[in-house]
Amino acid sequence: MTILAGIDFSAPSHEVARLLVGVTVLVDGVGGRIVETEAYDREDPASHTFNGPTPRNLSMFGPPGHAYVYRSYGIHWCLNFVCREEGHGAGVLIRAIEPTAGLERMRERRKLDQLKLLCSGPGRVCQALGITHAHNGMPLDAPPFELLPRAAGILVAEGPRIGISKAMEVPWRFGVAGSPFLSKPFRPAGAAGR
Repeated sequence: MTILAGIDFSAPSHEVARLLVGVTVLVDGVGGRIVETEAYDREDPASHTFNGPTPRNLSMFGPPGHAYVYRSYGIHWCLNFVCREEGHGAGVLIRAIEPTAGLERMRERRKLDQLKLLCSGPGRVCQALGITHAHNGMPLDAPPFELLPRAAGILVAEGPRIGISKAMEVPWRFGVAGSPFLSKPFRPAGAAGR
């Protein structure tokens, strides 16, 4: 069992993804409250681990509670938190955070002032927090990472994942309901197909 910020990272990825909403993530003291996540699992055709271990995804098969960092479309770094048991190949993509610490460093890194856009998307999160492939495989319970438990009373929205072309209907995207810092708003219940 790997417990970080009050969450058992050996649990299934969709459970960890839901519980991570509201947790604060800091990298060298820069970061904020996680407001949006997506879960991926080895049996999931949208997951990087679906076809087994490769040099790119090896960290995702490592111990839970570690970072898996990969480059998306050859442009943006994306941060995932590894979960389940070692060797399984599951993780949670950190899609968006509400910036609360180190705002000036984030603004410098992102070259913009608008708070709402600093970390609203996985590539933006990594750029604002200074995350690169050098963080791949690092434990989340040791510097430069720090995870702080979430406050009680957070209303979590859920829906299908976005930005993928397989298993799009799987409702493994989670976020703070109504947050202005989401990468994309959640559809209202019953609004499928709109």
